[in-house]
Amino acid sequence: MSSALTTDLYHQDAAYVAWRTGRTGPATFDLYIRHAPFGGAYVLTAGLAAALAHATGFHYTAEDIRYLAQVRAYDPAFLDFLRTLRFTGEVAAIPEGTIAFPHEPLLRVRAPFIEALLLEAGLIRTINLATLIATKAARIVTAAAGRTVAEFALRRAHAPYEVTRAAYIGGCATTSFVAAAQRFDLQPTGTIPHALVQLYDTEREAFEAVAATLPQYTLLLDTYDVRQATHTAAAVARQARQQFGHELVAVRLDSGDLVADSRYVRRVLDAAGLQSVRIVASGDLDEFTIADLVAADAPLDGFGIGTKLGSGAGSLQHQVAGGTLGVVYKLAEYADSAGAMKASLKLAGIKSSWPGCKAVYRVGHYAYDVIQLASESPPPNAVPLLRPVLRSGTLLPDSQPPLPEIAAAAAAQLRALPEQWQRLTVEHPYPVRFSPELRALRQRLVQAAQAGRTAG
Repeated sequence: MSSALTTDLYHQDAAYVAWRTGRTGPATFDLYIRHAPFGGAYVLTAGLAAALAHATGFHYTAEDIRYLAQVRAYDPAFLDFLRTLRFTGEVAAIPEGTIAFPHEPLLRVRAPFIEALLLEAGLIRTINLATLIATKAARIVTAAAGRTVAEFALRRAHAPYEVTRAAYIGGCATTSFVAAAQRFDLQPTGTIPHALVQLYDTEREAFEAVAATLPQYTLLLDTYDVRQATHTAAAVARQARQQFGHELVAVRLDSGDLVADSRYVRRVLDAAGLQSVRIVASGDLDEFTIADLVAADAPLDGFGIGTKLGSGAGSLQHQVAGGTLGVVYKLAEYADSAGAMKASLKLAGIKSSWPGCKAVYRVGHYAYDVIQLASESPPPNAVPLLRPVLRSGTLLPDSQPPLPEIAAAAAAQLRALPEQWQRLTVEHPYPVRFSPELRALRQRLVQAAQAGRTAG
């Protein structure tokens, strides 16, 4: 499918207006979030690979042009302009797997106005979804405190491939989604469904069939009665080990009192000489319920997370919103009629934007981040976060590292993040500062806008 129609109609109309009035010069746009999700402090960036694919693959097919001609009575010359339109600009981005904070440009796009504008919806979609899921996964993995987390989101995810990739960046060790495991070279994992247990006349028959068939197998314990199933599983496991040399590697609890049941299961398995068998929990878990299970010292070795991860869900119980990051894409500067770059901002209360071409730096060990004009000198003891990834419409070398490298970088970033910013909910946001020069520029533009409004 052509990526050029991955826009809202108003982008097409706005591009037409700009083309007709000759406003086609260079512009800079920032893509960022205003608030951290889930009541936390940070986001874990993801989706850059898809965003860059959208930019580099942007073009209109003949079919696209015919469709647009039916939607609007565009000037034929404008449609001719679109036929050859490609993204020729540059993109700087915070690399995937990096901790970032509200207001920091995750992407900075510099290109002819129409090119940059038409990318908006596609860039927002890719970064919004992937960063939301990567952040959710990172929070779940943090709450699990070293216990394995598997992504089980396929059946509930709106965009399952993107969810699996982002969840891996966020720290999920495995996925149940076989096609995504193949595509991204990940470890597939799974247990058995309730339906397989129900297929047999008794639970023991079902367990015996699984144990006889698979050299390494898992069993689901909550189809009927967890405690009875635990004794049955232990007996079948010992029998299968003696008869076939097959090993029970894990059991899964998908409902019920996970603290009490996991303790009971652990006692029974240990008494049967099955100390190496892992206990995995699933069933609409999220970072908050996992944190409670860990705090209760439930003997769980891992978690399978589906719905809450795949949808980036919030928590009604904790009054935490979810489902989207609210990524925005705002014009920061554009070329005036003389070709000089002119800073621009939107005035809308808390939704007001910041003008100018900006850079982002992390100072010290998460002492604070600073957003400043790109023309300013870097602050001392600071690391730049925005890095060039696309120039003249072409990917730069090393702009897309392998997925395992991204995941490893994300894990290192999360380990280094001070504990106060890893908490599931924070009282105060992480300090993101705006340089005095940037503040002064914004104030001048605000005053000019207010003066113009008064004069009008």
